[in-house]
Amino acid sequence: MSDQVTPSRMNLTLYKQKTQSARKGHELLKKKCDALKAKFRTIMIGLIENKEKMGNMAEEAFLIFAKAILAAGDFHQNVRDAIKHATVKIDMTAENVAGVMLPLMKIKENEDSDNALTQIGMERGGAQINNARLRFKALLVLLIQIAGLQTSFVTLDQVIKVTNRRVNALEYVVIPKFIDVQNYILQELDEQSKEEFFRLKKVLSNKKRDAEIELADRQVRLQKLKQEGVDIAKIGGNIGDDEDQHDDEIVV
Repeated sequence: MSDQVTPSRMNLTLYKQKTQSARKGHELLKKKCDALKAKFRTIMIGLIENKEKMGNMAEEAFLIFAKAILAAGDFHQNVRDAIKHATVKIDMTAENVAGVMLPLMKIKENEDSDNALTQIGMERGGAQINNARLRFKALLVLLIQIAGLQTSFVTLDQVIKVTNRRVNALEYVVIPKFIDVQNYILQELDEQSKEEFFRLKKVLSNKKRDAEIELADRQVRLQKLKQEGVDIAKIGGNIGDDEDQHDDEIVV
């Protein structure tokens, strides 16, 4: 990845911003994961307690149901004839937990159907039938609660796994890659800076050498003019031009 990035100050700033954003995202995802795990533990505890309670309630309900049949006889057909509509209905809503929508099941009771059931067993065994009805109604409510908790449990389990994968990907893959790219860019920029410094140093060295050569050549010319008896004060700084003019006079 670093080989495909052009080492420049702009890219260095860009990847610093990317690293900062990735770290912020990692922190937020970790907080989200912690919140989901806390809710997950609460649901798991409630699910375990309700399932343990369900076994005892079911055993008691069927025992009382058997007593009701013993007291009132077979009343299945009477129940089917009395009920025209569902006694219990469920309204589905949702709860937002750290951005995850968990299903909530709210129970709505139909009082008309409930009242119709109370008329069964008026001749005999009415108390046992009513007791069995109440026990099975409580068991049904508990089963609906368990169904809601189980659905939320499965949903949270999947979301937590996905969130953990994202957290690990940011922590162990994405952020280290961004840091490696930054280190690569810094290393390349440092090399470029050293090369530029060496180049400037070489240019200054060449200029200094040329200046020393020119000064030495100037001194040689000056010494030559002195030997030929030329007045240096009259020439001033134009030693090279005057020397050429002097040579022309000699030739003439």
